[in-house]
Amino acid sequence: MRGPHNIIRLIRTGATLERTGAMGIVMDAMDAPPLVRTTLRLIAWPFKWLGAKGDPSVPPAPRALTALGPAYIKFGQILSTRPDLVGDDLAAQMRVLQDKLPPFSIDVAKASIESELGLPVEAIFDDFSPPVAAASIAQVHKARLKETGEAVAIKVLRPGIERAFRVDIDAFYFAANVIEFLSPSSRRLRPTDVIAHFEGVVMGELDLRLEASSASEFAANTKDDKGFQLPSIKWALSSRRVMTMEWADGAPLGDNAAIDAAGHDRTVLGDRVLQLFLSHALRDGYFHADMHQGNLKVAPNGNIIAYDFGIMGHIDEYTRRVYAEILYGFIKRDYRRVAEVHFEAGYVPPDRDVDEFARALRAVGEPIFGMDASRISMGSLLSYLFEVTERFGMETRTELILLQRTMVVVEGVARSLNPQINIWQVAKPVVEDYIRQSLGPRAIAQSLGKTLAVLARFGPRLPQIVETAIMRQSAPPPAPPRRRRRDLAAWGVAGFGIGIATVLLMAQLT
Repeated sequence: MRGPHNIIRLIRTGATLERTGAMGIVMDAMDAPPLVRTTLRLIAWPFKWLGAKGDPSVPPAPRALTALGPAYIKFGQILSTRPDLVGDDLAAQMRVLQDKLPPFSIDVAKASIESELGLPVEAIFDDFSPPVAAASIAQVHKARLKETGEAVAIKVLRPGIERAFRVDIDAFYFAANVIEFLSPSSRRLRPTDVIAHFEGVVMGELDLRLEASSASEFAANTKDDKGFQLPSIKWALSSRRVMTMEWADGAPLGDNAAIDAAGHDRTVLGDRVLQLFLSHALRDGYFHADMHQGNLKVAPNGNIIAYDFGIMGHIDEYTRRVYAEILYGFIKRDYRRVAEVHFEAGYVPPDRDVDEFARALRAVGEPIFGMDASRISMGSLLSYLFEVTERFGMETRTELILLQRTMVVVEGVARSLNPQINIWQVAKPVVEDYIRQSLGPRAIAQSLGKTLAVLARFGPRLPQIVETAIMRQSAPPPAPPRRRRRDLAAWGVAGFGIGIATVLLMAQLT
């Protein structure tokens, strides 16, 4: 499906932006250069008649994205959390894309539930409400369990959503291929790999069984986190297209007036949402990757409630340590160490100059310190960082895309609660705690313990494994049986000695 016919889809995208009046608004918000503005307008204007009209009662930008489909809506959701990038007015307009989209028929929702669960809605639920929230992929109804009287939220996928996303993703693939063909320098950013990563995340979000599983794992990881809670999943009433969970009462995190009226401290909430995200990412390596205001509430007791677990992020232990060291280096303003970490992790080609890279990183980090947080332009910082990475030949790290994207969203949420928040000061205690636990003597002992466990499991076979590898590499003539027995004995003694030395080292460290 990724053929040239996708040109029509991309032309229609520009035409819709032009027809709804969103093109100029978006260009102004992103501060696009004059050449870019002129080129896009010249391409889109002749095809303006192909663009979708959208709902005239909705502001131009969300009107255009809603008309274009779910993938574009997801993009708008991210922009809604970044007033520092697109301005307060456009960010406020985009916020309607989070959970206030036009719902589909309640009869269609009930038919889907009956088809998935095998029982009529009336046999399972009482007080089945009209949609209380409608997002890009699904909508939510409130009901009461007939058997227990417990209030629950029922999430139902939109009809035809799988095909709608496939159409958009295929167009994105086509656009990525065209970009790589026309601009070879863009290949270092691996746009096709980025779209493949996005596709994997989105397709996983379209199976609510996976979302229920993610919610369960996330709840197990965070059960002891103060000021944080998750609704429980009702497994017996969940399937691929329907998910039932405990109803969460609270004020939407995007409604500052409601938060203030409930007596909550928005400064505390802003700090907490950022620190919770960092704790989950660094401590667990498993984090909520769609933490916009539409997926967060504040409970009456002040706890932050998270829901909608369709997009979860995972990073391995090594990557977490690299990420923490980079963050910690910026916090401590140790740009030389930040540069060294990039080289050690292979993020920067080894033939580049580490000192020059450290100086470039200093130019990125220094504007953050000693400045009023409200004056820091993250857009400018990200723009300059892009120039730095391009100059030093860094490639896009697909395993970090979701982490970086979520960090941007979470910072936007925190800043909407407290415009004066300083992300570095708030992040410092979380990162320092992780550094102490993951890079100190106890962490080294734990790593050695894991290594020893693997050696113990493969210990009896290690001599044979090593010998086989050497023989395959050099293809020597077969050794006499007596010589081979001596070699095996030597490998066994060596492995036993390594194991004893490891145990002694662990004992000293602990």
